[in-house]
Amino acid sequence: MTDSSNTSLGAALDALLATIEARAAEGNGSASYTAKLLGKGTAKCAEKLGEEAVETIIAAVQGNPSDLAHEAADLLYHLGVLLKSAGVAPEDVARVLENRRDQSGLEEKASRPTK
Repeated sequence: MTDSSNTSLGAALDALLATIEARAAEGNGSASYTAKLLGKGTAKCAEKLGEEAVETIIAAVQGNPSDLAHEAADLLYHLGVLLKSAGVAPEDVARVLENRRDQSGLEEKASRPTK
């Protein structure tokens, strides 16, 4: 599925995260799904992210690109809400990704302390 618009995922994520931040600041759960979800706490936000992850997996396995794009958007939204709920700034995630940029995934995994 391709779109003729020039919207990048990064720009779309920045806008989405700004919207989540604004809804959180409003704090009105009766007018905002985001505020309502945040009001239920981090555990509920994590649960919703898990549900969306499963739906994204199902869409991928079923092979429908349009459904996968919609589910991926839901997944990214719920990740943003969970980050907000848990007090993790998107910039913190961006820094981690930036630090990994010039490293292979295998190298990065090997550098992690064992649990």
